[in-house]
Amino acid sequence: MKKVINNPQNVVNEMLEGMVKAHPEYVKRLEGFDVLVRVKEPKRGKVALVSGGGSGHEPSHGGFVGEGMLDGAVAGEVFTSPTPDQVFEAVKAVEGGAGVLLIIKNYTGDIMNFEMAQELAEAGNIKVDRVIVNDDVAVENSTWTTGRRGIAGTIFVHKIAGAAAEKGMDLPGVKRIAEKVIAGVRSMGMSLTPCTVPAAGKPGFKLLEDEMEVGLGIHGEPGIYKEKIKPASQITKDLMDKIFTDIKLEENDEVAVLINGLGGTPLMELYIVNNEVDKFLKKKGIKIYRTVVGNYMTSLEMAGFSISILKLDDELKGLLNYKADTPAFKQL
Repeated sequence: MKKVINNPQNVVNEMLEGMVKAHPEYVKRLEGFDVLVRVKEPKRGKVALVSGGGSGHEPSHGGFVGEGMLDGAVAGEVFTSPTPDQVFEAVKAVEGGAGVLLIIKNYTGDIMNFEMAQELAEAGNIKVDRVIVNDDVAVENSTWTTGRRGIAGTIFVHKIAGAAAEKGMDLPGVKRIAEKVIAGVRSMGMSLTPCTVPAAGKPGFKLLEDEMEVGLGIHGEPGIYKEKIKPASQITKDLMDKIFTDIKLEENDEVAVLINGLGGTPLMELYIVNNEVDKFLKKKGIKIYRTVVGNYMTSLEMAGFSISILKLDDELKGLLNYKADTPAFKQL
């Protein structure tokens, strides 16, 4: 295992300390907890957004804490759900009187622990609601889920629901917006290499030098199939074909596109993929309203990428355009 770390058991703690020191104008850490919140005190009357999950997906989720997106992010151990008490502390820290929306990716541990935290908060008279993101079209059930996994499409939920909260929508309104995004976003990914969890010390799966895995999850969960590496044009077409079997898009519809790197793929290659996605959509008469390319929800050092397509309407476009200022996402 080659990693720039100290003790494998202390990577999350040291990462969070480093993030706070790099971005003190955005985030602070709750003392004694693996939780990042906005530096500014909670805004009274604003719905707060809390998300999180296992570490190893940086910049998710702490990188999206800031104006226009999240109010708090909870970090579990690498590829491990955060505990209910950590989520509960995040809820208490960000609550400003208008309630808290939990944005949960569809993994069994995340759902169970975030729901327990919600029960604790409600027992303390804090209004809490939740949404579950399940954008991955690759497999219906996976190693860690019942139903579809939540992957990089979650970034669109953070951005658009965050804008709705910033603009003053109430908790039911922000939840409605989040669910609208979830209903309209579909994603699928692929990998050229496995990744290594520091505490494990060895790759989570194996791929031959000339193999790729299509449809795997962000924790290295099995995908649909392994096959020989193909040109970017064919890989992109295969992923887009699968996405289009599941999303209803017609000519002249507008979409937002996210080309998300998994941690070990150069931007050069992500832009090549984006070029192929652009050609694919234009052939179908689909209008691209906005494109985002980069590393937003990674899988440690895994080489690969995912494509997320979000169907837009005027309401979602307006919120997508709204200002965001966080360590990992800026839109002024």
